[in-house]
Amino acid sequence: MLLSPTPRGARLARLLATEQLRSWGLPLSPADQIIAELANNAATHGRVPGRNFRLTLYVVGDTLRIEATDTRDDRRPRLRHPAEEAESGRGLLLVDALADRWGSASGPRPRKIVWAELRLREPKPEESRSGAANALSQEPRGERNRTKPHPSRPQSGLTPAVSSPGWSASSHPPPYATP
Repeated sequence: MLLSPTPRGARLARLLATEQLRSWGLPLSPADQIIAELANNAATHGRVPGRNFRLTLYVVGDTLRIEATDTRDDRRPRLRHPAEEAESGRGLLLVDALADRWGSASGPRPRKIVWAELRLREPKPEESRSGAANALSQEPRGERNRTKPHPSRPQSGLTPAVSSPGWSASSHPPPYATP
Protein backbone atom coordinates (compact mmCIF):
# COMPACT_ATOMS: atom_id res chain seq x y z
CA MET A 1 0.00 0.00 0.00
CA LEU A 2 1.40 3.35 -1.03
CA LEU A 3 0.56 6.35 1.12
CA SER A 4 -0.83 9.62 -0.15
CA PRO A 5 1.41 12.67 0.39
CA THR A 6 -1.12 14.33 2.68
CA PRO A 7 -1.36 14.87 6.43
CA ARG A 8 -3.73 11.89 6.51
CA GLY A 9 -1.18 9.71 4.69
CA ALA A 10 1.58 10.77 7.10
CA ARG A 11 -0.68 9.95 10.07
CA LEU A 12 -1.53 6.53 8.61
CA ALA A 13 2.18 5.81 8.08
CA ARG A 14 2.87 6.63 11.74
CA LEU A 15 0.00 4.48 13.00
CA LEU A 16 0.90 1.46 10.85
CA ALA A 17 4.60 1.72 11.70
CA THR A 18 4.04 1.95 15.46
CA GLU A 19 1.82 -1.15 15.30
CA GLN A 20 4.63 -2.95 13.47
CA LEU A 21 7.14 -1.91 16.16
CA ARG A 22 4.73 -3.27 18.81
CA SER A 23 4.43 -6.58 16.97
CA TRP A 24 8.24 -6.85 16.89
CA GLY A 25 8.40 -6.18 20.65
CA LEU A 26 10.32 -2.92 20.24
CA PRO A 27 9.60 0.15 22.37
CA LEU A 28 7.90 2.95 20.50
CA SER A 29 9.93 5.88 21.76
CA PRO A 30 11.88 7.56 20.20
CA ALA A 31 11.21 5.66 16.95
CA ASP A 32 7.60 6.90 16.82
CA GLN A 33 8.73 10.53 16.84
CA ILE A 34 11.28 9.90 14.09
CA ILE A 35 8.67 8.05 12.02
CA ALA A 36 6.21 10.93 12.43
CA GLU A 37 8.78 13.52 11.33
CA LEU A 38 10.07 11.57 8.32
CA ALA A 39 6.54 10.72 7.14
CA ASN A 40 5.39 14.31 7.59
CA ASN A 41 8.41 15.62 5.70
CA ALA A 42 7.80 13.16 2.83
CA ALA A 43 4.16 14.25 2.64
CA THR A 44 4.96 17.96 2.92
CA HIS A 45 8.30 18.58 1.21
CA GLY A 46 8.46 15.51 -1.06
CA ARG A 47 4.97 15.95 -2.44
CA VAL A 48 4.38 15.69 -6.17
CA PRO A 49 0.72 15.64 -7.25
CA GLY A 50 -0.29 12.12 -8.25
CA ARG A 51 2.72 10.43 -6.63
CA ASN A 52 2.78 8.65 -3.28
CA PHE A 53 5.41 8.07 -0.62
CA ARG A 54 6.57 4.92 1.16
CA LEU A 55 7.71 4.29 4.74
CA THR A 56 9.91 1.26 5.42
CA LEU A 57 11.14 -0.20 8.73
CA TYR A 58 13.59 -3.02 9.19
CA VAL A 59 16.24 -4.34 11.52
CA VAL A 60 19.73 -5.16 10.27
CA GLY A 61 22.08 -6.51 12.92
CA ASP A 62 21.51 -4.36 15.99
CA THR A 63 20.03 -1.36 14.16
CA LEU A 64 16.45 -0.29 13.49
CA ARG A 65 16.34 1.58 10.19
CA ILE A 66 13.47 3.90 9.28
CA GLU A 67 13.19 5.09 5.67
CA ALA A 68 10.81 7.53 4.00
CA THR A 69 10.90 7.46 0.21
CA ASP A 70 9.36 10.26 -1.83
CA THR A 71 9.58 11.47 -5.43
CA ARG A 72 11.48 14.73 -4.93
CA ASP A 73 15.15 13.83 -5.32
CA ASP A 74 15.75 17.47 -6.22
CA ARG A 75 14.81 18.57 -2.67
CA ARG A 76 17.32 17.16 -0.19
CA PRO A 77 16.74 17.63 3.55
CA ARG A 78 18.97 19.98 5.48
CA LEU A 79 19.08 21.08 9.08
CA ARG A 80 17.73 24.55 9.67
CA HIS A 81 17.53 26.61 12.78
CA PRO A 82 14.22 28.48 12.46
CA ALA A 83 13.40 31.65 14.30
CA GLU A 84 11.92 31.14 17.76
CA GLU A 85 8.53 32.41 16.63
CA ALA A 86 8.43 30.13 13.53
CA GLU A 87 5.64 27.56 13.58
CA SER A 88 7.51 24.91 11.57
CA GLY A 89 10.99 23.86 10.50
CA ARG A 90 12.08 21.84 13.54
CA GLY A 91 11.41 18.29 12.30
CA LEU A 92 14.95 17.43 11.25
CA LEU A 93 16.29 18.97 14.46
CA LEU A 94 14.22 16.35 16.32
CA VAL A 95 15.44 13.57 14.03
CA ASP A 96 19.02 14.74 14.53
CA ALA A 97 18.60 14.77 18.31
CA LEU A 98 16.86 11.38 18.57
CA ALA A 99 18.54 9.22 15.90
CA ASP A 100 21.99 7.70 16.18
CA ARG A 101 22.53 8.45 12.47
CA TRP A 102 20.44 9.91 9.70
CA GLY A 103 20.89 11.01 6.12
CA SER A 104 19.48 10.87 2.63
CA ALA A 105 20.28 8.99 -0.55
CA SER A 106 19.07 8.91 -4.12
CA GLY A 107 16.71 6.08 -4.91
CA PRO A 108 15.67 4.95 -8.37
CA ARG A 109 14.92 8.18 -10.29
CA PRO A 110 13.15 10.39 -9.33
CA ARG A 111 13.07 9.11 -5.75
CA LYS A 112 14.98 10.11 -2.64
CA ILE A 113 15.24 8.17 0.60
CA VAL A 114 15.57 9.95 3.92
CA TRP A 115 16.65 7.49 6.59
CA ALA A 116 17.33 7.37 10.31
CA GLU A 117 18.90 4.63 12.40
CA LEU A 118 18.53 3.67 16.05
CA ARG A 119 20.84 1.17 17.70
CA LEU A 120 19.12 -1.72 19.45
CA ARG A 121 20.49 -3.48 22.49
CA GLU A 122 19.50 -6.30 24.80
CA PRO A 123 18.00 -4.88 28.00
CA LYS A 124 19.71 -5.59 31.27
CA PRO A 125 17.58 -7.77 33.59
CA GLU A 126 16.72 -4.81 35.83
CA GLU A 127 15.62 -2.76 32.76
CA SER A 128 13.33 -5.40 31.30
CA ARG A 129 9.95 -4.72 32.87
CA SER A 130 7.83 -4.66 29.72
CA GLY A 131 8.87 -8.08 28.44
CA ALA A 132 10.29 -6.60 25.24
CA ALA A 133 13.01 -8.64 23.61
CA ASN A 134 14.96 -5.52 22.62
CA ALA A 135 15.13 -1.91 23.71
CA LEU A 136 16.21 1.19 21.84
CA SER A 137 19.55 2.39 23.05
CA GLN A 138 19.94 5.77 24.62
CA GLU A 139 23.64 5.23 25.26
CA PRO A 140 26.13 7.84 24.01
CA ARG A 141 25.38 8.97 20.47
CA GLY A 142 27.08 7.35 17.51
CA GLU A 143 28.85 9.28 14.79
CA ARG A 144 26.31 11.27 12.78
CA ASN A 145 26.40 10.49 9.09
CA ARG A 146 24.46 12.62 6.63
CA THR A 147 26.43 11.94 3.47
CA LYS A 148 27.41 8.26 3.44
CA PRO A 149 26.02 6.07 0.66
CA HIS A 150 22.83 4.21 1.47
CA PRO A 151 24.21 1.36 3.68
CA SER A 152 21.24 -0.98 3.24
CA ARG A 153 21.74 -1.33 -0.49
CA PRO A 154 23.81 -4.42 -1.29
CA GLN A 155 27.02 -3.71 -3.16
CA SER A 156 28.90 -6.23 -5.27
CA GLY A 157 26.10 -8.75 -4.89
CA LEU A 158 26.42 -8.93 -1.10
CA THR A 159 23.25 -8.93 1.00
CA PRO A 160 23.34 -7.51 4.55
CA ALA A 161 22.56 -9.88 7.39
CA VAL A 162 18.97 -9.40 8.46
CA SER A 163 17.86 -10.35 11.96
CA SER A 164 14.23 -9.34 11.50
CA PRO A 165 11.84 -9.19 8.59
CA GLY A 166 11.35 -5.84 7.00
CA TRP A 167 8.06 -3.98 6.89
CA SER A 168 6.89 -1.45 4.38
CA ALA A 169 3.72 0.55 4.10
CA SER A 170 3.80 -0.12 0.36
CA SER A 171 3.54 -3.02 -2.01
CA HIS A 172 7.30 -2.91 -2.70
CA PRO A 173 9.64 -5.47 -1.08
CA PRO A 174 12.02 -4.24 1.60
CA PRO A 175 15.35 -2.93 0.22
CA TYR A 176 17.35 -5.94 1.43
CA ALA A 177 15.14 -8.47 -0.39
CA THR A 178 16.65 -10.13 -3.41
CA PRO A 179 14.73 -9.63 -6.65
